[in-house]
Amino acid sequence: MEVQVFGHKKNADTRKALRFFAERRVKTHFVDFAERAPSLGELKRFAQKFGVAALIDRDSKRYHELGYTHARYSDERWLEKLADEPLVLKMPLTRFANRLTIGVEEVQWRSWIQG
Repeated sequence: MEVQVFGHKKNADTRKALRFFAERRVKTHFVDFAERAPSLGELKRFAQKFGVAALIDRDSKRYHELGYTHARYSDERWLEKLADEPLVLKMPLTRFANRLTIGVEEVQWRSWIQG
């Protein structure tokens, strides 16, 4: 079993996810947005399941710094913005096989581990 965790090392929720899987000895593949921005295809996978609005962290510091508070973009344009500015994403994005979560979802993660 290997879980992919997408996020930023400085993000508390990302660290919480990594710790959750480490404590349960689950192998993780961590993609740090500081080193590699998310691909548009990867973001589309999450957007198809949850919708683009669910990916946007409207409380993030970066969201407000960029002046997105009053932005009205199409879903496609938002995905481009999120790919360029990953610190505006809700974190962590986690994936196990075809199962996806946004944010800290320990109940879901436990169900992945239990099978």
